[in-house]
Amino acid sequence: MPKSFTARRLTAAALTAGALTAVLAVPATAADHHRAPRPNVEISDAQYNSPGRDDRSNRSLNKEWVEITNHSRRSVNLDGWTLRDEDGHRYTFDSYRLDGRSTVRVHTGRGRDTDTDVYQDRRHYVWDNRSDTATLRNHHGRFIDEASWGRNRHGGRD
Repeated sequence: MPKSFTARRLTAAALTAGALTAVLAVPATAADHHRAPRPNVEISDAQYNSPGRDDRSNRSLNKEWVEITNHSRRSVNLDGWTLRDEDGHRYTFDSYRLDGRSTVRVHTGRGRDTDTDVYQDRRHYVWDNRSDTATLRNHHGRFIDEASWGRNRHGGRD
């Protein structure tokens, strides 16, 4: 066998081994610096304990709210999305579009819906002061986000 043929085979083998090592090493390095992506839509805040006396007035009920934020640049159609507590109280968004990089506040009481505030039109409090979990699901019923406070039924603590 000529020397040049053997040298070419050794060079090709070395290059192949080097390429495989580089391909295998890059994902491991990239994974080390990977951050969990921020969800596009999330429950960003909650005022579950209405300030002042809990007298079930509409004013007091509307001081109980959950905020939902869209972090993306594009608007998101929330039609059919649900916000639910641990007791099964459910609010369903109806014909509502949340603009990009915007927040909507979902109030418990009655009121006129706007771009930034929507109302559940309830006459009783929804969110438990001591502990509860707000769960957001899309129109297919898929989990989007949740926020808990106190000792929730899942055994966790906020």
